[in-house]
Amino acid sequence: MKNTRFAPTIVAVAAFALLVILSAAPAPTNPQTAKTAASEIQLSLDPAQSKLNWTVDSTLHMVHGTFSIKNGTIRFDPETGKASGEIVVLVTSGDTGNTSRDEKMHKEVLQSSQYPDAIFKPSQIEGHVSRSGGCDVKLHGTLSLHGSDHALAVPVHVELVDNQWKGTAKFEVPFIQWGLKDPSNFLLKVKPIVNVELEMSGPLRLL
Repeated sequence: MKNTRFAPTIVAVAAFALLVILSAAPAPTNPQTAKTAASEIQLSLDPAQSKLNWTVDSTLHMVHGTFSIKNGTIRFDPETGKASGEIVVLVTSGDTGNTSRDEKMHKEVLQSSQYPDAIFKPSQIEGHVSRSGGCDVKLHGTLSLHGSDHALAVPVHVELVDNQWKGTAKFEVPFIQWGLKDPSNFLLKVKPIVNVELEMSGPLRLL
């Protein structure tokens, strides 16, 4: 006949060991929850659906113009607001509908053959970006224009719907203060501020 005197003790020790192991093990994580919490959002600009309109006032009339968007991507963390990427504007595409005025603008003011692109690089989003629907935020970053970098904070209205997004940004560029040539003459005085409205649209991705 086998000795079973120590059987209860062995069972108790085994149960205690199992309890210790289970309590030390990390709690199971929902993969979908973890992915959502860690996700960044990437907004790509579709050049065919995005455009830049601008105006500058003068003593004679208001000048209206456009620039084409070359490409663009904004990537950000909706929790911290940290952003990266760039939006590239094709400076050589600048058009006001007046051939002689455009020639002077490109040759003397923008010098677009030497500085063909203007590049905005975002660094931080101020305000909360909803993962769906509309919101208003301020996008901080650096605008490289005519060979110089300038800090810029841009108010942006953004709408996110499924896998698409669209946004509108309005801001001012003090082009003379930033080192571009003043196109004014003794007959025409041009104000030193260009008003910019950027319309953006394209695909959205969760990373």
